[in-house]
Amino acid sequence: MIKHHPTFELLQNFVNGDLPASLAAGIAIHADMCPICQQHITQLTEQVAELNFEQEFLDKFIVDDAQDLLELADFDQMIDSITATNDIATTKVTPEKSITFRNNEYKLPRALNNIEQGKPAHIGKLTRTRLQLDEGNIRTSLLHIDPGGSVPEHTHNGFELTLLLAGSFSDVQGEYVAGDFIMLDGNHQHHPVSEKGCLCYTVANAPLHFTQGINKLLNPIGTFIY
Repeated sequence: MIKHHPTFELLQNFVNGDLPASLAAGIAIHADMCPICQQHITQLTEQVAELNFEQEFLDKFIVDDAQDLLELADFDQMIDSITATNDIATTKVTPEKSITFRNNEYKLPRALNNIEQGKPAHIGKLTRTRLQLDEGNIRTSLLHIDPGGSVPEHTHNGFELTLLLAGSFSDVQGEYVAGDFIMLDGNHQHHPVSEKGCLCYTVANAPLHFTQGINKLLNPIGTFIY
């Protein structure tokens, strides 16, 4: 059961189109897996649409001349014009895509189907494929953790989104399952461990800061993940 969700502010910014593509894709993926957040997004979208329609209506139909207003308000004619067309809208079906890590095949979320992927890179029980979104210091990846694998204990120099796509992992806060949307920053410290393996969608805008061990030895992992 999904327990971790985007904040209301993130959902609102998503609906308003104010998020970078990486975070917007993360929320879209989560919403496809979470009926609760999908309902929130639908409600927020309806509210935004109503506000925009009201504003457009006022901008278009507020005129000084009363006669012009009566002519513009001929809604029956407007509706007849809209419904007169015989054109039928068709929706293209996007073929499903998949990705393979360590001989495990995973179906990609729809939001990632058209995003170019880099070559897989490996370090220990971690495999990372970069997603080419060209967002400056914001880097987006698919991170696979093999069974028994982990990321050393760390905190964050910026923000880090981890969206679990498949499998599970745990830290001091508990266990995370597919669909969990985990947004962390410098106020959080954790040591993710996956007993059975997992695939994550990750977004970060700064390298990790390791809090245990010799930092210089862990720097390659930090660079790898970021």
